Amino acid sequence: MMVRAFGSTAGLLFFQLVMGGSSPSWAAEITIRVGEKGDLSPALQILLLLTVLSLAPALVMMLTSFTRIVVVLSLLRQAIGTHQLPPGQILIALSLFLTVFIMAPVWTRVNQEALQPYLSHQISHEEALSRATVPVREFMLRQTREKDILLFVDLGKMERPQEPSDIPMSVLIPAFMISELKTAFQIGFLLHIPFVILDLVVSSLLLSMGMLMLPPVMISLPLKLMLFVLVDGWNLLVGSLVRSFM
Repeated sequence: MMVRAFGSTAGLLFFQLVMGGSSPSWAAEITIRVGEKGDLSPALQILLLLTVLSLAPALVMMLTSFTRIVVVLSLLRQAIGTHQLPPGQILIALSLFLTVFIMAPVWTRVNQEALQPYLSHQISHEEALSRATVPVREFMLRQTREKDILLFVDLGKMERPQEPSDIPMSVLIPAFMISELKTAFQIGFLLHIPFVILDLVVSSLLLSMGMLMLPPVMISLPLKLMLFVLVDGWNLLVGSLVRSFM
């Protein structure tokens, strides 16, 4: 029963997030009333749950901190020069676990304020959806630049919102994503600076010594790895990424 209730709640939440409004109009048309609780039929609950599971990767990229983290880790790998190490699977796994850690307060609020009251039949699914969107919107608004929001408001030829609650999700989601990409590229630029300087120093030394046939990467790569380890780079980078969302 909890799985079926979660399926109906999560499915309707996804459509509300994408469409930026209340429950879709067709929800009332396909809802089958059973007893006095008015839950969706088991078949529709399973369908909604499977839909949410199939769209889970897109939801993670659109509504969480995953995008910023995975882009920064990929830029770090390129800056060091180890194009295949760490493997992409490891970077994605680390990004997912960091995303779970960062988003835990948001998901805890959604569970306590929306999902659990709905499962205990204290509130309707409309009120559960309304409560569940509040923590997600607050997180996204904290990380989204006003300039990016105004860009999509102008592109959509909408009236400028007076309050944060007036911003539709169709505007907030793309604005949030490009804000995350800009922040990730800024962090990546700062990561590249010390490694580029080290590459330049090694290249200049080899050129001055007349060692033209020796590829500079053979000397600079071990030095960059040593520098990253000596400064405890993973600790600094992960700590900075997590703090950037607080």
